[in-house]
Amino acid sequence: MEKHSTSPFSLLSIICATFGHDYVVSRKVTDHINEYTCSHCGKEVADNMQGSVEILTLKIRNANNALASFYAKKTQKIPA
Repeated sequence: MEKHSTSPFSLLSIICATFGHDYVVSRKVTDHINEYTCSHCGKEVADNMQGSVEILTLKIRNANNALASFYAKKTQKIPA
């Protein structure tokens, strides 16, 4: 029995390669840092310190989780 190879390319990835990704905000880390996901192919990217986007790696995801936790505690309103 012959196995069928799965192609790494899909119609949606071809659309992204041709027209570019359609990123939508998937998570707001702080007021200035977001994580984005392509609505077509699912590629994940995040803002970096220079203001551009880079591929969302495990290291960056962990740093964003820590930053989001710190930011939430910093901006939490303290009852008077």
